[in-house]
Amino acid sequence: MGIIRPLDEHLANQIAAGEVVERPASVLKELIENAVDAGSSRIDVVAEEGGLSLLRITDDGAGIQSDDMLIAFQRHATSKIAAAKDLFQISTLGFRGEALPSIAAVAKIRCVSATDNGGLARIVEIEGGAIRKDGETNAPKGTEMTVRDLFFNTPARLKYMKTVQTELGHLSDVVYRQALAHPDIAFTFQHNGSTLLRTPGNGDLRQVVAAIYGSSAAKSMVEIQGSDPDYSIAGLTALPVETRANRNAVTVLVNGRYVRSQAVMQPLLQAYHTLLPVHRFPLSVVHLRMHPSLLDVNVHPAKLEVRFSKEAELRTFVEETVKRALSAQAYIPSGSSTTSRTAKPQTWTQEQIRFQLPPAGAQAETAAAGYANSLPNTASPIAGHNPPGIGESSAQYDAPSPDRRAEQRADQSADQRDERGQRFDSRSDFRSASLPGSPVPERVWQAAFEPPASASAKPTFPELSWIGQLHGTYIVAQNENGLYLIDQHAAHERINYEYYYEKFGKPEEASQELLLPVTLEFAPDEHAVIRDRIASFESAGVYLEEFGGNTFIVRAVPHWFPEGDEADIVREMAEWVLRERKVDLHALREKAAIMCSCKASIKANQSQSREAGEKLLERLGACGQPYTCPHGRPIVVSFSTYELEKMFKRVM
Repeated sequence: MGIIRPLDEHLANQIAAGEVVERPASVLKELIENAVDAGSSRIDVVAEEGGLSLLRITDDGAGIQSDDMLIAFQRHATSKIAAAKDLFQISTLGFRGEALPSIAAVAKIRCVSATDNGGLARIVEIEGGAIRKDGETNAPKGTEMTVRDLFFNTPARLKYMKTVQTELGHLSDVVYRQALAHPDIAFTFQHNGSTLLRTPGNGDLRQVVAAIYGSSAAKSMVEIQGSDPDYSIAGLTALPVETRANRNAVTVLVNGRYVRSQAVMQPLLQAYHTLLPVHRFPLSVVHLRMHPSLLDVNVHPAKLEVRFSKEAELRTFVEETVKRALSAQAYIPSGSSTTSRTAKPQTWTQEQIRFQLPPAGAQAETAAAGYANSLPNTASPIAGHNPPGIGESSAQYDAPSPDRRAEQRADQSADQRDERGQRFDSRSDFRSASLPGSPVPERVWQAAFEPPASASAKPTFPELSWIGQLHGTYIVAQNENGLYLIDQHAAHERINYEYYYEKFGKPEEASQELLLPVTLEFAPDEHAVIRDRIASFESAGVYLEEFGGNTFIVRAVPHWFPEGDEADIVREMAEWVLRERKVDLHALREKAAIMCSCKASIKANQSQSREAGEKLLERLGACGQPYTCPHGRPIVVSFSTYELEKMFKRVM
């Protein structure tokens, strides 16, 4: 007799479970996806002990036909594909028919399902792959899947499970991603009796983000919207003031499926280039839709990885769309530690009712003028103005001329005669309580859950007036909205970066020979790499020549290289070229521009005259992106008048 034989069905299911059911979160993912495919509008998840003791998923979807109940627990039984051609147009989350039998092979599972609200349902209980119960019961329309004692019959797998808190973290991640992928479904998630998540299911993605990450994070996000003949993209991404320490806060969804895709992640992060500090990442929810023929989801047992037919076009599309959404916003972080993470309450002035009758001759005048002069106008610069660029587009902010500002101050002084008004803070739903004629614009991330107003052009940088310099490092400036601190080195870096980046685009117009050539020496292996990539240096206007041994001579560099730093810049460029496996000319151009900008910029602890400081502010305002330096650090921090008065307890 031969030694090759087919595996026992039960053993085959246990082996298959090793691919599909890695931990309780794997079970939860498969069962939620089945509930989504069933057209559910509500999905309730209950877990105990990290899902190892109990997982219960209840939905109000289409349910399982009574005749199909046992078939659903057979290997590779599915209603979602019938022929090979269906694999090229998959529009459902599950399709391979391996989840239910794999789960049933390593757990005690109970399934109750009804296809209508007649009250009659079918119940099936399976333990370790063996059917223990099959009958009828009463239940509303939908399906309830209960999984107990996961890995009870595979102790080796159970031994390698992590702590309850670790498994709970994985469970939470699955529920959160599914809730973000399907904001039109109401999710609830309970663990050991505590409710961890509840979403409204009204289709508002921003409210789902608020339920998961908090209202402050939700308010800091801007809309992503775009389409081309192949793809469409929608979602939310955070302004650079809201960052995370890792990539876990980036959710990539493709046709409603959460995936891990570098083809989407990398261009998304590239869109934030020079906007985020090193090792910081954005909070983003990106939902891509495309025809199923452009997508292959059948490349991973857990369907977490996908392949795209037009990956290069997709990368460009994602990067340009996210860049466009970010460029329409301005972001100046608040410098107040007491208010930077909390929503600024709206304020308004309480009208005063005068009980004294005016003189008879003045009654008509009083009736016409109303009580305008009885309202102190000190609230206006607090509640009615915010630093431009924080929730205001260039169309919304028009910096008044000095003459106009003088007129406004005179008007405010005239209106501040009566100080008997009282100021109140809005902390509830009195959003419309501000007085007519006293608009109270809020920051983008301090509005309710409406999407921020979009803008077609980049926001206008605020018009600032010089006050002085702090510690030779920070420029202190002001306008009618509040106080601003500007990091002079970061500001100068941004100005120089944009200048050098443009110059590096025309290297043939810029190079000049050095009177005293610079010599660079490398290790033998490094010398070979540099020799093969000399053309990359020439594309940036730097001309190298072999000088024997492992040495190169720098014959020419762009004439606008910072004087005295030519050797250091070329050496840093060489180190970068040696680190990169493949040299991208665009990346080299950018890297060289950053090196030059840093070396040519004014340093900290360096005093400036008023004229030099004002010129720096003027040039910064002319930059295409004046809010972060090339390394992603913020340039400007603001203290609104409201925040200052709050700190000094002038507003309670």
